[in-house]
Amino acid sequence: MQEHPGDLADLRGDCANCFGLCCVALPFAASADFAIDKDAGKPCANLRGDHRCGIHATLRQQGFTGCTVYDCFGAGQRVSQVTFGGQDWRTGSREQARRMFDVFPVVRQLHELLWYLTEALTLPAARPVHADLRRALEDTERLTRLSADDLGALDVGAHRQEINVLLLKTSELARAGTRGRRKNRRGADLIGARLKGADLSGANLRGALLIAADLTGADLRGADLIGADLRDADLTDADLTGAFFLTQPQVNAARGTAGTRLPASVQRPPHWG
Repeated sequence: MQEHPGDLADLRGDCANCFGLCCVALPFAASADFAIDKDAGKPCANLRGDHRCGIHATLRQQGFTGCTVYDCFGAGQRVSQVTFGGQDWRTGSREQARRMFDVFPVVRQLHELLWYLTEALTLPAARPVHADLRRALEDTERLTRLSADDLGALDVGAHRQEINVLLLKTSELARAGTRGRRKNRRGADLIGARLKGADLSGANLRGALLIAADLTGADLRGADLIGADLRDADLTDADLTGAFFLTQPQVNAARGTAGTRLPASVQRPPHWG
């Protein structure tokens, strides 16, 4: 793996170079997304000795939909192979394992920010802030290279707030050229909303709750979707061409078809059929 993420391809989970950290470090509760309860730091019952999932091919059928939605943005392999130099939590000390599990969520947040910053630099309309974006990208990459102790003490929330100011400027620039009225639905409660065929091109949908919303045939071209909750949203025949700050976990959580048009930055989930 590359030590310095330089494009979106480097910011995707590579389970072959990870010690199953998401299956151990993170907690989950029995729900529609997970069939069982699991505490943080406790290996999932389905995790094999080789750090592979024993039911990977049938996760959704066995009640682990949440696992098929999740992506670590490449944090797993970085913590496993770079921060801890390839030292397996199974064979190291209990204290080292605890530190690894504590660091993983921090690096995951940093890698998510790297995703947004890297994508922002591909937006021609955001050229006025490209220099600031590059500096922010370099600063965030530098933080990912900190020692385990320093990462554990990092105030990643404060860093997110600083980056968010820059991403807001990027969003305004990127959506400024959208024809027609640019709708502001930032943080809107659109749970179950009937938005079939809606014109949401260039809309601000940052943090919008679109859970189970009907977006069939909706026009989402050039929309800002950072943090939007798309769980079970129906994207059948929706057009998300040019939508930005859209991540793979968001797409994985939604429902779509072959007619759903996605930006090149994300992949069509296998479970869409």
